[in-house]
Amino acid sequence: MKSNEGKTWGMGVAVGILGTGSYLPARVVTNVDLLALVPDADPEWVSRKTMIEARRFAAPGEAASDLAANAARAALERAGVTAADIDYIVLSTSTGDSPQPPTSNLVQNAIGATRAACMDVNAVCAGFVFALGVANGLIATNPDALVLVIASDIYSRILDFGDRRTAVLFGDGAGAAVVGRVTDGHGILDLDLASRGDANDLIYVKGGGSRLPASPQTVADGDHYFRMNGRGVRDFVATAVPPALDALLRRNELKAEDVDHFVPHQANGIMLQELVESAGFQNAHTHLTLPWYGNVGSASLPVTLDDAARNGSLRDGEVVLLAGFGGGMSMGACLLRWGR
Repeated sequence: MKSNEGKTWGMGVAVGILGTGSYLPARVVTNVDLLALVPDADPEWVSRKTMIEARRFAAPGEAASDLAANAARAALERAGVTAADIDYIVLSTSTGDSPQPPTSNLVQNAIGATRAACMDVNAVCAGFVFALGVANGLIATNPDALVLVIASDIYSRILDFGDRRTAVLFGDGAGAAVVGRVTDGHGILDLDLASRGDANDLIYVKGGGSRLPASPQTVADGDHYFRMNGRGVRDFVATAVPPALDALLRRNELKAEDVDHFVPHQANGIMLQELVESAGFQNAHTHLTLPWYGNVGSASLPVTLDDAARNGSLRDGEVVLLAGFGGGMSMGACLLRWGR
């Protein structure tokens, strides 16, 4: 990851999370229910290999913007602000409503954030941390700004249910956070982003873009389905993520044992167990929503953060480490001191 040594995040402005929110669709799909879609996905095998017991699937009429709007409303309420107070909306998604317009603009219209400038960010499952980085930069130039950061994904629409290796992992949902100025000593302590374009073939959707436009042939060939090299992704996370997190902590004169709460992307339960062990976070409270919601793409991190915030786990002054990683390949880590 790029070194930020010597930088002061927010140009001296303390930037943090004022409130969180999330939204999960109503339809619960257990491992037993999944058998109707993926006949060779034995429920015991799914649970043992992934630690996932259920996930949520969006209703036929729900799109990414609908999930995002619901999560946004919850975050606004928790932060004690209104949609009219928001200056910017930054939405992370790799499953937007359509190629154009930006899904964030649809969210703006749905919640009535008429003053907000909007943009979409696509760093796949690392997208929420990338969006936090964008929000931090916006507040650096406008210290009084409020930024609504959202991540929303509907992976059930792009899964190949004939491929049990990927189809059993993913669900749908959205998470959000209102970001703004906080008391000095709180908020974002450091934030780092990295991309590895040489590993772009580990996670991809081949069809539907400018290189391979949608056509009857691309549909027949299944090119609009999500594809993942699971073994390659696991190796990438194992080799790239722990050293990046260690470097971030060392840059801030912290050690793994100084982390009170670890909130990782909810990729796969076994993978997360290995990550916690190799990164040395055994003493931290690692937050998991994976058993109930599965991998919700870029939304899994803010959904899990909101769960931790709402259940009272996060206490003022505690050190929280967010870690996102996903297609691209992309990595993002954010070190926070919790509180406003």
